[in-house]
Amino acid sequence: MDNKEERPTEMVSFEIIANAGDARSYAFQALYEAKQGNFDAADELMKKSDASATLAHKAQTDLLFAEMNGNPTPVDVLLVHSQDHLMTSMLASELIKEIIELYRNK
Repeated sequence: MDNKEERPTEMVSFEIIANAGDARSYAFQALYEAKQGNFDAADELMKKSDASATLAHKAQTDLLFAEMNGNPTPVDVLLVHSQDHLMTSMLASELIKEIIELYRNK
C-alpha cells in the first residue's frame, strides 16, 4: 500500500513516528554499546537504526510524491509531530555515528 489514497494521513504519521522512534532507540542503544567498547554490537544496532529510519523516510517520501502528483496531504498536528520526530531522530543518528567513531578511535 504505497499509494497515499489507500492509507489515511494519520496512519502514515503513525508509521513515521513508530519507525523514527525505533531508529532513535537503536541509535542510543548503539551509543551505549560503543561506550562499553562493544563495537560489533554497536554496528549491528546502527544497522537496525538505519533500516528503521529508511522505513520512516519512505513513508515521508510517499507523501511527497503524492503531493507532486496533485494529491496534497492535509497538514495536522499529528503529521507535524511525525516530521519533527523523524528529523530529530535523523539528527541523533548522525551525531551518534560520529560519537561512536570517536569511541572506536580512542
